[in-house]
Amino acid sequence: MKPFWKFFFASVLGTFVTLFIIFLIFFAYIMSSISAATTKPSIEVKDNTVLKFKIDRDILDRKPTNLFAFFNWTEMEPVVPYGLNELLVNLKKASQDPKIKGILLEISTAPSGMAITEELRIALNEFRSSGKFVVSYGNVYPQKSYYLASLADQIWLNPEGSIELKGLMVDAVFLKKMLEKLDIEAQIIRHGKYKSAVEPFMLDKMSPENREQTFQYVSTIWKNIASEIAEGRNLSVEKLDKITDSLLAINPQKALELGIVDRLVYKDEIEDLLLSQQNIDTTSKINYLDFKDYFSAPEPVKKTIDRSKRIAVIYALGDVIDAKGDEQSIGTKNIPEAIQKAREDSKVKAVVLRVNSPGGSALTADLIWREIELTKVIKPVVASFGDVAASGGYYIACNATKIIASPNTITGSIGVFGVIPNAQKFFNNRLGLTFDAVKTNENSDFAGINRPLTAYQKQVILDEIEEIYSTFVSHVSDGRGMNEVTVDSLGQGRVWSGVDAKNIGLIDDYGGLQYAIDEAARMAGIENYKVIEYPETKHPLTQIMESFGKSKMQKAMKNQVGPYFNHFITWQNLTQIKGPIARLPYDIYFE
Repeated sequence: MKPFWKFFFASVLGTFVTLFIIFLIFFAYIMSSISAATTKPSIEVKDNTVLKFKIDRDILDRKPTNLFAFFNWTEMEPVVPYGLNELLVNLKKASQDPKIKGILLEISTAPSGMAITEELRIALNEFRSSGKFVVSYGNVYPQKSYYLASLADQIWLNPEGSIELKGLMVDAVFLKKMLEKLDIEAQIIRHGKYKSAVEPFMLDKMSPENREQTFQYVSTIWKNIASEIAEGRNLSVEKLDKITDSLLAINPQKALELGIVDRLVYKDEIEDLLLSQQNIDTTSKINYLDFKDYFSAPEPVKKTIDRSKRIAVIYALGDVIDAKGDEQSIGTKNIPEAIQKAREDSKVKAVVLRVNSPGGSALTADLIWREIELTKVIKPVVASFGDVAASGGYYIACNATKIIASPNTITGSIGVFGVIPNAQKFFNNRLGLTFDAVKTNENSDFAGINRPLTAYQKQVILDEIEEIYSTFVSHVSDGRGMNEVTVDSLGQGRVWSGVDAKNIGLIDDYGGLQYAIDEAARMAGIENYKVIEYPETKHPLTQIMESFGKSKMQKAMKNQVGPYFNHFITWQNLTQIKGPIARLPYDIYFE
């Protein structure tokens, strides 16, 4: 019997050792793939270089630091989104590089939101103003992609391709009848006639107030987009709207005749066209360089940086939650601590708070507001709004020294709400479950989902929401220099575009992240400064251990639900909010 156990344990030990070695090899391969994606040797830029800017992935406000979260398990390599911050820096670098003749945009997917798209558009226009060209080529242009491409000197389209110009639409989903079929009651407590976050639970279509505000911000954003496209293509806005109304740009020949594109060409014809039409030395071959590789190229102009003068850029991205937060969420730890570090660092002369958030936890938003309040007494704080800075996302920045946003930014939504499901009938009638409670106090059963709220409990929640709303209005009033009656009239949960927000005083100026940094430097009275970014990145090993299971689960979920994956993330974040919610009524994704 002894030999049996001896061989058995030896086999088990050998199996574990083998699996451990395989794991180490696998781990080393992943780490080498990630390392290869992040550390590239310095690139030598040759004369007559054209940068190939392939827009084949999402564009986030900040370059992700946790690359493991974007690891493609099918292709066994990370597919990392662009960071707007790195794109802006390198476009400026390329504009000063005499060896760079121009940029060839190759657009295969729509970039991020409309505000980020506009910021990239501005940066590419500044590149053009340096005397270099921008040419765009695509097989198919989704609407957002065409918006970006419309700034180019030339737009080329595959002869069998198409352009999607159709205008904007908000298609809201309502859950009322589904909940009725499930015998679930959504107990809603809110403040503000425009706080339409709760409408999907109580109505089967938009209320008149919600329809009014939605049409207003969608139409103003479209007017801005249409005017910029029309200007880029030397068309009138009226003509562009006629083309859009009739979907005429879908046909490539029509798109050419109407001036939507300049040429119908195949990809193999691009080089000859570049040589014949652009300011390129025709005696030598074009040297193409991937724009991502150009990130590693040396600065063409030597800069003098005073490291004792710094501007801190703090990225507050994602839902506001009652947890510590990460790269994709705003928590009670990551953003407040980042603001505190910037405030206490004597080398930091100004702070830029970059916000791209639909809001969330009212409590966490107030914690961040307080940190901004303490900081702006010591040094300027400039808020830069991305695609969305609404409700709790506006709350955290309403007291900034200056607020800068895109005309395409979604903002406002000053309001608070609470939703507590009553699933008693669902449990009783659908599942056959009943509950029988024993209480020590009158309201020990407060906010349970297996029974309805009492009238008193509803009033307690309403009182809390009214108090938070009053605080929200007071903060906006103080931060924006308005009286509370005016703020309340602009609030009530109403959503605004960046255009309307500037007109009513919720923001100060139009511009993107780079403009906000420039303004912060001007307000601090500094030059030749260094930009540092917060929150600080974690050690790569820590990131891998934290996100190993999460990234695989989310990747599998994304593959299953496709475009609806963002809604899954939203609901996941909502479960991390413990109190009243200051959030946009829905996630907004413009195509």
